[in-house]
Amino acid sequence: MASSKVVIRQPQPQMISQVSNDWHSGICDCCDDVPECCFAFWCCPCFACKTSRDYGQPLCLPLLEIFGGLVPPITMSMRVQMRERYGIKGTMCRDCVYATFCTSCTWCQMSREMKRRKFQVVLVSAKQT
Repeated sequence: MASSKVVIRQPQPQMISQVSNDWHSGICDCCDDVPECCFAFWCCPCFACKTSRDYGQPLCLPLLEIFGGLVPPITMSMRVQMRERYGIKGTMCRDCVYATFCTSCTWCQMSREMKRRKFQVVLVSAKQT
């Protein structure tokens, strides 16, 4: 008598992500989050510290830019790191220009991007047996 094995594979949850390799908002899209842009405009150092903490970096890291010079090094490096982490297209030259001439707008854009890319993983149709 031949023995036969029956193998049953349970369906595995799949997460489909539609993540773009572009910034979800432009550098000047302040109307996307008016309260945050007002906060960044009126107190950019405080907003930058909050955003840095939310990104997982030390809270007061942006305050080191006081000793920076022409190009804000922390703003630029955070923007470059965020582009690398999220796979966003861009160049260091553009990051440098935005960090230097649009510092508060750059911090706002990074904050909006972090909010947009955070998502909850939800399992649908999961049953307990």
